Amino acid sequence: MIKKVESGQTNTIKKMWYQCFPQEEEKYIEYYFDEIYKPENTVILIENGIVQSSLQRIPHEMMFNNRVIRTSMIVGVATLPQYQKQGNMKKLMQVAIDEIEHQELITCIQAYNPALYEPYGFKMVYNHKETTFTRNHVQKISNEGCSYNVSSEDMLQLYATFVKRFNGYYIRDVKNFNQMKKESAAQGGKILGYYNEKGHLQAYAVCLFTNKEVVMEECIYLNSLALTKLINLALQIRGIVKVHTSEVEDLRILYPGVEVKDYGFTMARVNDFDLFNRLYQVNATTIDEVFASSGRPLYMNEFY
Repeated sequence: MIKKVESGQTNTIKKMWYQCFPQEEEKYIEYYFDEIYKPENTVILIENGIVQSSLQRIPHEMMFNNRVIRTSMIVGVATLPQYQKQGNMKKLMQVAIDEIEHQELITCIQAYNPALYEPYGFKMVYNHKETTFTRNHVQKISNEGCSYNVSSEDMLQLYATFVKRFNGYYIRDVKNFNQMKKESAAQGGKILGYYNEKGHLQAYAVCLFTNKEVVMEECIYLNSLALTKLINLALQIRGIVKVHTSEVEDLRILYPGVEVKDYGFTMARVNDFDLFNRLYQVNATTIDEVFASSGRPLYMNEFY
């Protein structure tokens, strides 16, 4: 039977995540279930009193072709190991698709294995670039203007300025950036920022740390000086800095010799092509045509 999860079953879903997503750190899972998880966004497959599988849809608003549309991100598609390969995922995805086809124009998903979701109409639409820096790539400069205390209001203003040239980005507010700070702190990370001489935020980076690396999961900047300031500061913390950006940001132009890798980040499904075409006055027949219809690059840097 497939049904909405009950509030008392939260620990059951959390334990399922620990079994099904061993690549996720414990502190991230704990943060997710404390701050993000909501029973009303979760469906489960339960048989004989045992929760075998679960799936969550987290609602958002997205700016797409100059219109704000309702969307959601499917996350946490999981089945306990002993019940895998029995069609549970297919049953949950069919229920989710029945819902999204009546509620949303576009739905997104974060997928570790994209091939699993292609049969349900999802396609990889957005790639990330990961650029690796060492001290050889960035000259030492002053830390003047750099800060570990970046206000959420300043981050929101900078984000709003940065994404104007993009399409497909989530609509954020101050609450989202407060949440971002909590998530970073829960994982032992930091928010780095750079303010110019007028006190205006020019760049911020959401940083996580490994033994050898700083990983900038989100890096928003207005100019090359601001970006260099953050990378220089991060290189004082660890010897390697990995900066994640949109697929159109080629940092090799500014920093010759850096290593760049592209990888798939967000899949999407168009739930009603006819409605999309009527709404936006286009004639798209494929997902690629839908996501290229604005003529602007995409920015879809969301994990949930």
